[in-house]
Amino acid sequence: MIIIKSKKEIDLIRESSKIVAETLQLVKRFAKEGTTTLELDKIAEEYILSNDGIPAFKGYKQVGTIDFPGTICASINEEVVHGIPSNRKLENGDIISIDVGVLKNGFYGDAALTVAVGDISEEKKRLMEATEKSLYIGIEQAKKGNRIGDISAAIQEYIENQGFSIVRDLCGHGVGKNLHEDPQIPNFGIAGRGAKIKNGMAIAIEPMINIGTYKINVASDGWTIYTADRKPSAHFEHTIAIINDKPEILSVV
Repeated sequence: MIIIKSKKEIDLIRESSKIVAETLQLVKRFAKEGTTTLELDKIAEEYILSNDGIPAFKGYKQVGTIDFPGTICASINEEVVHGIPSNRKLENGDIISIDVGVLKNGFYGDAALTVAVGDISEEKKRLMEATEKSLYIGIEQAKKGNRIGDISAAIQEYIENQGFSIVRDLCGHGVGKNLHEDPQIPNFGIAGRGAKIKNGMAIAIEPMINIGTYKINVASDGWTIYTADRKPSAHFEHTIAIINDKPEILSVV
């Protein structure tokens, strides 16, 4: 069931999402060669707590595996999403997806970005640029009267024209009192299909784009998703709300 939010509820999602955005920008500054993802995780957790927020991912439960142990998801190169922070050091040429969620005053915010570490290949640059652009192309379609499929189809058309593939087993989602709510927001699909977009909807759009195959596997830790062919992946995400018939990005500084 899709839950339509009041102005007050959207303002609370906005507050949580702003902390998410600030955390991402802070962590991005420290995502340098030689830094561990566990160090990035500590930076993120301290900042969120200092703003009276709660790290939304820490302790997140999933059937059949350990509760998620980190504040951020830190996914390097072929890791698509849900990478567990560790003592692994970032290396020159890596790209790292950093995903952050915050709970404050009973409402969630969720966003992600991919960061280049030092000098990266031209192919990785193209991947990052295309993934980020596809996010904004999708957001443009999130307006009153359109359907979820319009978001999905716009992302798919752009990405596939760039020669990249779209992860099909994972998708965006509604955001509110729960981190993941209806509707699901696939990054591929057919325009004109799916739920109708209405004012008061709050959703997270998050294209996950691969250089090679769209197929993915799950690591032995039960969380980390990686590309089946081990080629790089990028991930960008914003929480948005439909206000006055148009999409407004909430996860901004």
